[in-house]
Amino acid sequence: MEEEFSQSLTPPVSPSALDHYGESAPSRPPCFTCAYEPGREETGRLSSNGYISRGALKRLLLKLDPAPADFEGDTVDIFDFPWVTETALVESTKLLFGLFRQRVLKLETLVQSSSHDFGQASSLHYEAEELRQQCVLFLSYIKVFIYRFLEPSQSLDEGPVHPFKDAEAQLPSVLVEELFSITQLIGRIKNLPANVQSALTIQHQGKLFPPSWQLLHLHLDIHWSVLEILHLLEQRMMGQVVYAHQFVNLTGETLTNISLFEDQVNNLLCDLIGLAMNKYNKVRPTETLNSHHYHCLCTKELWILLIHLLEHRSKTIHTQSFWSYINALLQTVLKGTPSGGRDPGLPMHCKDSDGFTWWLITHLAQIGMHNRNGTAQQEKQLEDNWNFVMGLLKSSCDPKKAAQEEQIRMIVHCCLSLSLMWGPNVSAVTTLWEYYSKNLNSSFTVPWLGVSGLGSISRTPLCLLQQAKSCCSPASVGSSSHTQLYRSTNSFHIFLHILALHLSQEHAGGAPWRQIKGRLYSKFHQRRMTELSDTGLLHFLLLFLVLAQCAELEDVASRACDLLAMLPADSTPPALRALQWRGQLALLLLYLEKGLDAGALAEQLATYFSQAAREFYLKTTEPSRKLALWAPLSSYLEGVSEVFETSPNLTLSEERLLNEGFGLLLPACRQSELSSALGFLQTVLAQLRRAHQRCGQPSHSVDSFSWVPLPSVAKERHQAVAAALWSHFFPFLCSMRLSQTPPSQLADAAAGFTLLALDMPGSAPQNLQPHPIQSIMQSFGWDEMLHPLLVTHYLNHLLQNGELVSWVSSGPGSGSAQALCVRAWIRCVLQQYLHKSQDAPDTRAGRNLDEQLAELTRQILRLPEVESVLQRAGLHPAAAKDPKPAMAVFIKAVGRSYCELQLLSERSSAVSRALEYVGDIVKYIKPYLLNKSREGLQLAYWTVGCLVKHWSHLLATSRAQQQLFRIVDVLLLSHALLQQDSGAHTQMLSALKESLPLFLQVNTPPNPIHTLYSYSNETFPYILRSLLMKFPVFAITKIVLVSSGFVSSGECVPVSGGVPKAAAAQGHFPVPEPLSPIHTLYWSGGQSSCPAGSLRINTHPAGGKTQEEHSACAERELPPV
Repeated sequence: MEEEFSQSLTPPVSPSALDHYGESAPSRPPCFTCAYEPGREETGRLSSNGYISRGALKRLLLKLDPAPADFEGDTVDIFDFPWVTETALVESTKLLFGLFRQRVLKLETLVQSSSHDFGQASSLHYEAEELRQQCVLFLSYIKVFIYRFLEPSQSLDEGPVHPFKDAEAQLPSVLVEELFSITQLIGRIKNLPANVQSALTIQHQGKLFPPSWQLLHLHLDIHWSVLEILHLLEQRMMGQVVYAHQFVNLTGETLTNISLFEDQVNNLLCDLIGLAMNKYNKVRPTETLNSHHYHCLCTKELWILLIHLLEHRSKTIHTQSFWSYINALLQTVLKGTPSGGRDPGLPMHCKDSDGFTWWLITHLAQIGMHNRNGTAQQEKQLEDNWNFVMGLLKSSCDPKKAAQEEQIRMIVHCCLSLSLMWGPNVSAVTTLWEYYSKNLNSSFTVPWLGVSGLGSISRTPLCLLQQAKSCCSPASVGSSSHTQLYRSTNSFHIFLHILALHLSQEHAGGAPWRQIKGRLYSKFHQRRMTELSDTGLLHFLLLFLVLAQCAELEDVASRACDLLAMLPADSTPPALRALQWRGQLALLLLYLEKGLDAGALAEQLATYFSQAAREFYLKTTEPSRKLALWAPLSSYLEGVSEVFETSPNLTLSEERLLNEGFGLLLPACRQSELSSALGFLQTVLAQLRRAHQRCGQPSHSVDSFSWVPLPSVAKERHQAVAAALWSHFFPFLCSMRLSQTPPSQLADAAAGFTLLALDMPGSAPQNLQPHPIQSIMQSFGWDEMLHPLLVTHYLNHLLQNGELVSWVSSGPGSGSAQALCVRAWIRCVLQQYLHKSQDAPDTRAGRNLDEQLAELTRQILRLPEVESVLQRAGLHPAAAKDPKPAMAVFIKAVGRSYCELQLLSERSSAVSRALEYVGDIVKYIKPYLLNKSREGLQLAYWTVGCLVKHWSHLLATSRAQQQLFRIVDVLLLSHALLQQDSGAHTQMLSALKESLPLFLQVNTPPNPIHTLYSYSNETFPYILRSLLMKFPVFAITKIVLVSSGFVSSGECVPVSGGVPKAAAAQGHFPVPEPLSPIHTLYWSGGQSSCPAGSLRINTHPAGGKTQEEHSACAERELPPV
């Protein structure tokens, strides 16, 4: 050491000299660091104190001063000694490098002697950090010195030379020697002890780091700084080769600055690849693109520095590019033996050399997207490496290797990532297509991925099209959806991403399509089509949908349909045929999306459907065959439904999909199948009405479809669609309307046709003209033979439509539409128990009918005519939510409104309207007399009793007498009621007992029964005799006879046949009447003035009875009704 100091021309100066020269205190130079910074790990941002963030890389490539603000003073402190800035490196080269080696060795000793004592952590951290900073400062000083003070060597003239000039001329060679000695001192990164290499994987959240962390990052600083210094030296020497006089390299050749740079680059890349390989051995295939090849952000920064430096040298001084270095090393990895007889020191224990190569190249390409500022860009910053990748791809797809899906999926995933970063490559597309064209029937599943790795089967054409479209819009490389493709889809779908990317190149015209069109089409012929399984056909359809989306739609669709036509119709399994139809319908959806007429494609598809429907219709077809045929038929229904839902205007020949096949299909459907078919019909009807209503309306929104047909053209096409619906669907609905088990969708479909007739009356067939709405409503809503569930559901659907309610109120041809709707409502209320099982009344159908009746009640009470009747009567049905009370309120309102009328013409019109409301009410309730339904009989007697009570004046008119006669004949003089041994006797007797006061007690005269007596004196005694025979006299406590004007006091009414013996034994039975006077019935057995077999009726004043008589009467009185 003393010898070195004695030979120095600039020994360390004394402290007093510092004041003379002025001390320079440079700022802390850039270095590699993994110190914690908020948000750095999440964003992948490089360290703010690194070489890239501090601008060192940019200054290096732009030939700028490495540290423009540093080393500006006359002296500089290096290794705790002051040195003359401009001469120190020339005069004390070996001394400075010796001090540098001392610091490195001291730091290594510190690492070896350090313990895990937390008490020493702080002192160890600061000591190690100080040693590292001194070394980094010295390396920075070398860069600055070369840039500022080193002059290229010139030929020396004969004569004496100053020692400084001689030392300065030898400095480049000495630097090469010293840099070589430093690389030999620190060795390779791969040779570092395990405790030092582990610092790459340890995340330090604090500010105190162990010495091993400082030593590792110092090694990174030295390796990068050596390359920087050699590059600066080469620039400063203007391309002159600098020889080292005392050393030769490992091959025995003379060491130069260029050979040292090459060795340093290769060694550094080998070490970095070795670190990446160690990490890859722990990477799962599903995490291929999520797991980076670098251990920490420092090694990421080092990769970026190497990429930009090597690419810059390749472009400026025509050296090897970055990919040239990488390719040579990866070839060694792939072959497993060193190339060229020289071992670069790469590890040879990679678990999957092919997979590792794909993984590393993909991540290096991603790193290559960063610019000189360390920011990731959309445009590539590094040239592509397709030449090497293509050789790798052909090797990976070699059938001899028999690669499994888990390897192929990762390879194709990497190919997609490279295509996104570098741009698509036609050779890559064709190579992959050669592989997949031979394996279309494969499922491309990874067993250990489970369900998440299975390819999804698209159930509908729209789903199939959306699946194909998802392949046409690949996400960016860094997005989560892209990185999760390995889990979410199979390798064939990823290949479709690559294909779509190739076909969607901007500014390429049709060249990409022309390049690959022949290769794609040539793989399919009749034998190949018949060999396709359902999975293979699905892949075929997805392929052509992607081609149709990205290339020429009509050409691709025509070719696809021709190929699908090669499938034999008789031997193709129904499941395969269903998939075929879904694919063709998906192509049809593309036609609609692009505004192209789909007539030819629709005609071909509808023909296939009609043939299958005919086979489904034939009675000779086996049930198992029908069940299998339903798969393609239901697929057709779902697909055509999506076509109508997707089409914006229904003007592209969509009606051709609706042919005579539906007329064959519908009658052959079972219950569940019919529900699907009628649901399809509802969708088509709704979409036709929507399109027709939009026709001619100005559009204020930006539609995805750029074209709009002329209104006249649109209406003509809509008429064609409507004609197909009326022709192929409506006759079947008419044939089903009288079914006693109507499907729930029948009413909705019929309502859809009714609304279609409202919007497009001219489209209805001739048998419904001139008033198609009225004709349809008569068939499905007003016909008395219809099932109440069908009627309620149908009317509920219609009466919710404001336009139809307006037509019902005052539309052309509406007539008595409101009254007929009310009549249908009353009939449904009365017949609600006809279709309910007495053993299990609370069935799903029963509950459904109750719900529909409640809703229909709400809709009926909102009709303008009904609201008017209620308002005139001063009644409010809001409290009556159930159908039965609501019907009673309505009946009462009609009767009250009639009483308030004065003009004869108004009364006559009101009677006619009232009779329209109830219709043939006796006919509605007659079935209850046969099925002996207790609830039905009670409802029937109660309803008719309300009618008799509240319509007393109305029924007394001559026009309503016939209705009254039928009520008395069927309900009061029923044959079953008069027969004791009849099965219905008990139920009818109970119902009549509860409702009889409604028939005979009225608040205001005339009573209809009185009217009946007045018009037919012969009939009334039979009525009275029937009542007295069926009920004990004490049970008839509310009958008003005299006060209603039936008979006079003291009059004898002949009752042939007598009365019950119990009544005869009593002698007389006083029956109290709430209204005064109290009437008493006497039975005359021949002792009174009345003849035998007669009923004498006397009237006594209220006070004419004793208290005991009143008590006896009170005990026998029934509760009021």
